[in-house]
Amino acid sequence: MSETVAIVGAGIVGINIGLELQRRGFAVSLYDRAPLDGTERASAGNAGAFAFTDVMPLATPGIMRKAPRWLIDPLGPLSIPPRYALNIAPWMLRFWRASRPDRFAAGVAAQSRLMALSRDALERQVKDVAGENLLLRQGQLQLYEGEAEYR
Repeated sequence: MSETVAIVGAGIVGINIGLELQRRGFAVSLYDRAPLDGTERASAGNAGAFAFTDVMPLATPGIMRKAPRWLIDPLGPLSIPPRYALNIAPWMLRFWRASRPDRFAAGVAAQSRLMALSRDALERQVKDVAGENLLLRQGQLQLYEGEAEYR
């Protein structure tokens, strides 16, 4: 008789852990606060997209030059309450260092390798569970505000 493992959380991580444990011979019980066929389950509403080509780190070369403009724009993508500025300073310094061209290139390379491993693992799993009929492979449409944003 195999050991039973209880997994709390039936999102993409919980389900994948359960499948791997089953593959290794464990009996698995999966628990979630919502019914697995309901619309409130863990991985509902995330578009279900696999973005293996999205490997750009947030810390990009030149991003720190944009930060002051973002901070004064009330609708900008960056907001730091003044009382929190000193607390976040060490993180901002690390972020700034990560945006150097050499660190950015290393981040892209690391993300690319990780995404290749992830894509291969997904393809194996889809095959193992005979799930090809559950996927739509139609590509995607990416929009940019203009030529500069595209570059």
